[in-house]
Amino acid sequence: MKVTLFQMPKKPAGPRRGMMDEQDRIWFGEYRGNRIGMFDTKTETFKEWELPTPWSNPYDVMLDKNENAWTGSMINDRVVRLDTKTGQFTEYLLPKTTNIRRVFVDNNTTPPTFWVGSNHGANIIKLETLD
Repeated sequence: MKVTLFQMPKKPAGPRRGMMDEQDRIWFGEYRGNRIGMFDTKTETFKEWELPTPWSNPYDVMLDKNENAWTGSMINDRVVRLDTKTGQFTEYLLPKTTNIRRVFVDNNTTPPTFWVGSNHGANIIKLETLD
């Protein structure tokens, strides 16, 4: 029954949302820092990856079965996939204004399918990659 506060390693950060994976790591978007963040609760250490496109402002992050971290931009209408093993990013430009907040990855498909709601367009977006 103890509370411990941890400082973000880089500022600005602005951590938003968050999801725990099966290894007890929490994944989150760093809205103000334009980064994907991960906090390992076992080692009490952070790892961060800066998104390649400025002003992406990630809000939420979800890990897929292949250890790819997925997020979406609130500002520039892109979906971003991070290969956490190599640090390589893949960006997918959406066809219209989106404003992504919560994200979901369906791990029952091969490869995993990315789903998101469009706050500004009253749409549901399904992204199926070709790889």
